Amino acid sequence: MTKAEWIHVVKVLLTSRLMDSIEENELAPKGKVLYQFSARGHELGQIILAQYLNHAHDAATVYYRSRPFVLAAGMTIEEGFAGPLAKKGSRNGGRDIGVVHNLVPRSGPTVLPASGDVGAQYTPAVGWAQAIVYRSTVMQEKNWHKAVAVALGGDASCATNGFWSALTIATTKNYPMVFFIEDNNYGISVPGEFQTPGANIAANLASFNNLLVLDGDGTDPETADALIKRAVQHARTRLSPVLLRLTVPRICGHSGADNQSYKSQETISLDKERDPLYRLQEFILSKKILSKNAWAELEAEVESTVRQELEKALAQPDPEVDTIKKYAFAEEGEPQLVGGMAAEQVSVVSGSDDETVGKRMNLIAGVNATLAHELKQNNRVLVFGEDVGVKGGVHGATVGLQTEFGEERVFDTSLSEEGIIGRAVGMAYAGLVPVAEIQFRKYLDPAMEQINDCGTIRWRTNNQFAAPIIVRIPIGHSKRTGDPWHSVSGEAIFTHTLGWRVAIPSNIADAVGLMRTALRGNDPTFFLEHRNILDTSVSRGNYPSYSHLLPFGVANILQKGEKITVVTWGEMVYRVLEAAKSFENDVEVIDLRTVAPWDRETVLRSVKKTNRCLIAHEDTITGGFGAEIAAVLTQEAFAYLDAPIMRIATPDIPIPYNLRQMDVVVPTVETLIQHISQTLSY
Repeated sequence: MTKAEWIHVVKVLLTSRLMDSIEENELAPKGKVLYQFSARGHELGQIILAQYLNHAHDAATVYYRSRPFVLAAGMTIEEGFAGPLAKKGSRNGGRDIGVVHNLVPRSGPTVLPASGDVGAQYTPAVGWAQAIVYRSTVMQEKNWHKAVAVALGGDASCATNGFWSALTIATTKNYPMVFFIEDNNYGISVPGEFQTPGANIAANLASFNNLLVLDGDGTDPETADALIKRAVQHARTRLSPVLLRLTVPRICGHSGADNQSYKSQETISLDKERDPLYRLQEFILSKKILSKNAWAELEAEVESTVRQELEKALAQPDPEVDTIKKYAFAEEGEPQLVGGMAAEQVSVVSGSDDETVGKRMNLIAGVNATLAHELKQNNRVLVFGEDVGVKGGVHGATVGLQTEFGEERVFDTSLSEEGIIGRAVGMAYAGLVPVAEIQFRKYLDPAMEQINDCGTIRWRTNNQFAAPIIVRIPIGHSKRTGDPWHSVSGEAIFTHTLGWRVAIPSNIADAVGLMRTALRGNDPTFFLEHRNILDTSVSRGNYPSYSHLLPFGVANILQKGEKITVVTWGEMVYRVLEAAKSFENDVEVIDLRTVAPWDRETVLRSVKKTNRCLIAHEDTITGGFGAEIAAVLTQEAFAYLDAPIMRIATPDIPIPYNLRQMDVVVPTVETLIQHISQTLSY
């Protein structure tokens, strides 16, 4: 680096060190900072790294000890203090803890929103790396060429699902990514030997294919500079991904509440002796970059500046409380700054109708045709998952798409749901429209950390970032069989997953309209396709116009009735319609179509007319979404009810494999008739 760059490194390191000291010794004891993580010992490599991330589309994912990096990337000192102080001017407006960082691009890289989950930073970084390749090659945007993604993490995070998933993706696809591992040999109190054999991830990965492994002392300025420069340049040219391990001391507890009683005094002393600040000072003086007097003057300058910025942060008002509910979802006219099409003001126009429109087909064929049309109209759309490529999906939803649109746009993934969802988040940050397929609802379980994080990104960053992804999942039993692994519905969990929209279409027209709305929308969306109606006649219909979009939160009254309202969704719709035939014009049947949001007004209006309600769904009954509907009706329509609100659903057991047993568990037409009759006769 140049002399000026080294002086900048010194300035940022002194700044970071002083900020940590002020928080630990002044602000935390007074209760002004409630959650404090020091970066002491980790700073040098982070700050040097930021100097090399100078491409307009470089991005990094960070973790709780990354404030030196974020400061070096352009976060102001006032912002750095305002975060832990929970002030209005913090990067998240007081919504998240101050060590969970994000930074829209300023003078350095984009700092993608951090997660409070250890290891969750890796797969979004590899998603951004994939987007770099896609936008520079397929979309021919040369300003993305030679950008790089970096994931910063501690050594303990190398034991996580996310680390190994991202490593597999990056190395098998040769994406421009650096795994930047800061190894202080501790995960809170647990030594590194418990995280990786021999406590050295670099040594263990020495023979990993298509990976440059670098290892060195993160407290030595020249060593760190040389290794970081090599790592970034290597990744930029796509020679291979890079894993760079820098050994560093943690000259502090894990957090402000940690007194390091698990460390011996000898270990603590050795950590202090390896302080990178002292080694940086020795280097700067020996190279005559600064004199002793100049160093002292710089220290005084930093002290003055940091104290002034602290006073500014302390003087900031607390965040407004009346806006705290904003940004759970996209707000009209307030696009996020980074992520999705809205941040780049991209819109999609439907193409002209062709021979597909009006053609009679199954629901799954309608999904396929809609994906094909949107892939054709919008080059930002990518479709991926396990077996979606050559095979065309285990349910046939992507048949022929890879042949038509190529492997860069419709592709298979490694067998890691965490990787599928995490990389989708990273792609969305980079302005793409990822459509991820999870083969069955149960298979999503390993990705729930990424799912939960994704839904709250907009809210947590105060509308700075968003990741509008679409996740397609077949749910429920099939026409052939059930079983505990492939027949899970579980939509109630999704409605309780903050920030997600949830669609459950029951016919081809609704599937097409909701899918197209999701693909052009600005929020993460679950698109749930019930297996029993994917290719059966009940959901079959004529493919609607290419301009057909269906808004979320608008139910469909399938049958008018005067004496009882039955609310349902998905495959259960057809069982309810069959059961309703036994009651002439008594039963009003409502298909919600979406459960997040759900159409409260239509349901309330119907119940106020019929004075009775039955809610039917396949998901298990305890905590099922029917309970939410019942609670709303009890609160807002109690005076109109002539009978208790009834719920019918699967009992609290898995779906059995045996068909006879399955018919006892999943509500049948006969069971529905009994419950409707019971409610009518109350």
